[in-house]
Amino acid sequence: MAFVSSGYNPDKPMENRITDIGPRKYDEFYPEVIAKNKGKWLYHEILDPGVLVHVSETGDEVYTVRVGGARLMSVTHIREICEIADKHCGGHVRFTTRNNIEFMVDNKEKLEPLKNDLKNRKFNGGSLKFPIGGTGAGITNIIHTQGWIHCHTPATDASGTVKAAMDVLYDDFTSMRLPAHLRVSMACCLNMCGAVHCSDIAILGYHRKPPMLDHEYLDKMCEIPLAVSACPTAAIKPAKVKLANGKEVKSVVIKNERCMFCGNCYTMCPSMPLADDVGDGIVLMAGGKVSNRISAPKFSKVVVAFIPNEMPRWPTMTDTIKRMVDVYAKGANKYERFGEWAERIGWERFFDICELDFTHHLIDDFRDPAYYTWRQTSQFKF
Repeated sequence: MAFVSSGYNPDKPMENRITDIGPRKYDEFYPEVIAKNKGKWLYHEILDPGVLVHVSETGDEVYTVRVGGARLMSVTHIREICEIADKHCGGHVRFTTRNNIEFMVDNKEKLEPLKNDLKNRKFNGGSLKFPIGGTGAGITNIIHTQGWIHCHTPATDASGTVKAAMDVLYDDFTSMRLPAHLRVSMACCLNMCGAVHCSDIAILGYHRKPPMLDHEYLDKMCEIPLAVSACPTAAIKPAKVKLANGKEVKSVVIKNERCMFCGNCYTMCPSMPLADDVGDGIVLMAGGKVSNRISAPKFSKVVVAFIPNEMPRWPTMTDTIKRMVDVYAKGANKYERFGEWAERIGWERFFDICELDFTHHLIDDFRDPAYYTWRQTSQFKF
């Protein structure tokens, strides 16, 4: 009755209701020209690297300038993005799934002032705040995970490795010299929230040692059944352990040969840390894609089994990635994705011309019968 006395009408529960629960509906944020022409676009063209035009059946045009962004941004950087959007784009801006920023204008006359403004904004060190590019047959931003800044199970950093990799790939962000678009992704550990399983080139953080056990505090800090059940390979089992002082405590033991170094146990139990300065490092994968164009989607394959963490610039990793991209740019056919090129020339030759060592760690021995019998793609062929 208290609700009724305050003016709430149970027959019309949404009447006069003000709420900030959940996001606003997405189409409230469309630029006017986008809302007006929804479902009416005829085609789009890439005018220059990072510059697109979409043309509607009504004759309206939208010019888009794509610039490189970052997954982790400062408040001042976001305010500057909003300032540019207010100045040139009627207050509208959008972010792509790969953390690029797109500024849209509805008139060609507005395009050059926008581009000039973006090119003139630089950091104190001289680098561009908003480099234009990331479209067509080039490299766009590297999608990545949390890294050492936010996550508790990474085997390497995300922001550091991505920054180092994009520095050597920057020319391919601002140009379109490649045979087809090339997607680079990064995940800090095998839990892989960075979608590296289907990328042209992928950086993957990798643990090589089982978790360490702090027996003295494990029972005090953790629910042992939870830690045991969190393991996907049943490598953990409860046990009683004697400490150095002779005291017996309830703890767990690890069957090392079963451990897949995923870090699930550490998520459940802080007394089972996995990070190790020697055991942690980077795996490089290549040849994946999600599109159905030309060939079916492909999983990435491991091409470099392990690279140590070489902070802060990861030179071995960046040199290897740059070499792979350059060889692909030189040898692939037009429109041929990285994995399609590698399969055409043969993976043996791929390792040879990319100057990569092949070891027994790279042999793909996955032979589940369903892998050959199930329809795994939506690709249609007559």
